[in-house]
Amino acid sequence: MENEENILGKEKIGKLIRKFSIPCIISLLVNSLYNIVDQVFIGWGVGYLGNGATNVVFPITMIALAFSLMFGDGASSYLSLKLGEKKKEEAGNGVITGIILSTIVAILLALGTLIFLPQILNIFGCTDALKSYALSYGYVIAIGIPFMMIGTTLNSIIRADGSPKYSMTSMVAGAILNVILDPIFIFVFKMGVQGAAIATIISQFVTFFLNILYIKKLKSVTITKDKLKLNATTSRKVTVLGISSFITQMSFVFVVATENNLLAEYGANSSFGSEIPITVLGIVMKISQILNSIIIGIAVGAQPILGYNYGAGKYDRVKKTLKIVLATSLVISTIAFILFQTIPDKLISLFGSSSEKEYIEFACLAFRTYLMLCICNGIQIPSGIFFQAIGKSIRSAILSLSRQILFLIPAMIILGKLFGIHGVLFAGPVADGLAFLISITLIFVELKHLGKSTVSSQALIDDTSTDNKLSKHVVITVSREYGSGGRYIGRLIADILGIKLYDKDFIIKLAKETGLSEAYIESNEQKRDALSLLNNGYYAGLNNSDELFLKESELIKQIADKESCVIIGRCADFILKDRDDVIKVFIYSDMEDKIKRTTEIYGLSKDKAKKEINRINKLRANHYKYYTEKEWANHENYDICINSDTLGVEKSAELICKMIEEKEKVII
Repeated sequence: MENEENILGKEKIGKLIRKFSIPCIISLLVNSLYNIVDQVFIGWGVGYLGNGATNVVFPITMIALAFSLMFGDGASSYLSLKLGEKKKEEAGNGVITGIILSTIVAILLALGTLIFLPQILNIFGCTDALKSYALSYGYVIAIGIPFMMIGTTLNSIIRADGSPKYSMTSMVAGAILNVILDPIFIFVFKMGVQGAAIATIISQFVTFFLNILYIKKLKSVTITKDKLKLNATTSRKVTVLGISSFITQMSFVFVVATENNLLAEYGANSSFGSEIPITVLGIVMKISQILNSIIIGIAVGAQPILGYNYGAGKYDRVKKTLKIVLATSLVISTIAFILFQTIPDKLISLFGSSSEKEYIEFACLAFRTYLMLCICNGIQIPSGIFFQAIGKSIRSAILSLSRQILFLIPAMIILGKLFGIHGVLFAGPVADGLAFLISITLIFVELKHLGKSTVSSQALIDDTSTDNKLSKHVVITVSREYGSGGRYIGRLIADILGIKLYDKDFIIKLAKETGLSEAYIESNEQKRDALSLLNNGYYAGLNNSDELFLKESELIKQIADKESCVIIGRCADFILKDRDDVIKVFIYSDMEDKIKRTTEIYGLSKDKAKKEINRINKLRANHYKYYTEKEWANHENYDICINSDTLGVEKSAELICKMIEEKEKVII
């Protein structure tokens, strides 16, 4: 990992972006082209009604993809974390859990679709003219859901196992086979949309089969039949780790469902009818997804570069990387804009010809209106991924959800009501424009303050004597509420016992080992907010917070082996839970006492002190929960829990030392 970190901090940025981005772009394009290929052949073999039918079935596929990515990306993240903690068996359990969960949900989703397909199609805006086509296509697609979901879940796991080329090969093999089979089933066997669906599920089965074969070749873990069982805790963790991927995909489902229903309603009152708008805008969105796949691939490929250099305090490299990503994305989105505005009739003709002039007319209108501000995607999409890379969870979440959920759906509803079918189309540029304004504002503010840290160090440098008074090896871990005086109690314990205190030393050691700056480490090592799960980017591997935890865990274990000491925070009680020579202490106090101490030490007002106490304690609780799957303030996790204000910090330290002496039968 150290060599890779050096590369991220030293290698030419353009070369790094190419190295990381090209595989991402290829994988994302393969996924995008999978659905487009069907529509091309259906358009020529069946007509635009066939394409309209696939568009109302498409959300079902997206729901299946959302679950499969949640379990796949979640299992991949779990695998990486547990391997980093040297817990190979738990890592294998995470992989098994992801596969089992995906299988269970796939079967339930397939059965639910087969039973309730007509009702589901109505939810997604299916019209009477599209229904027969949609049913023919949807029933076959439903049968293939288990193959598609398990294959996709395994794809993520295979990448995390260190075989991205195998993963890409299985995906590309399925995509190529789909291209070959589509014309055979549609034109040779005259099976129409049903033939396209059969070609799709055969292709999905091939990817599924190739990925199943890989299970025996897993390099990092071993899966055996006796391990094929679900664990509630692991299931929850895998699901939570993959929630970011799920939310991203499901937001698209909501957009398509809303859009189809509005197009059907307002299209019926226009010269275009309901079916043409549903068909055309579905094609327009899928073509625009090719543009987005390239932009996402570039930005996601730059994630590790941005994240590492931001953490290392190399802000010039952060700015340069962001500049290259934005410039490249803008060039690509500008080329796409020119194509969408100048040759929309040529683009739509790729999906079959139609004698209805309204079809071509609406296609030109849709491309030119709905994608009027697609250039903005070159800024908005990379901006969200930039904030994800540097760990700014709230900003990342806002930018990730702003266009689809915050702007596009409300704009379609409001403008559709005001201007009918044209209003639905204008919702596209409205959403793009508003999302762009937020993106550029947040980027400008971030770059303006980049590197200007306002965090003052609160960690304690070890200046205790090391005249060890203990008669045997003992390690004391001190977890503490913010404002409870726990840090200083830890120092007093170290002084009394004549052993070393570890707090600031961890920050210094981590900075040397990881290349990350001390300021960044102190700001991020023990703090995790509720939205940080949205920062999980699979293609970027482990983020800086995960790397810090793993490195700290290694250091804590090494130090505990070497000497008696006091360790402040850092989930040390959990990391060392299997040792018999560890005393786990938790320091807390009443809110009034915490406020008083915080105002005196840090000079905050009472209101600000209370907010800061609640904020930091929540971050610590989230951090502890995320990595240990336990509640931070639960007394069952500790040997000694003490209210520091009952006796004061000095007397509390003395009492803890006496309790250690009694419990461990040591002589002080």
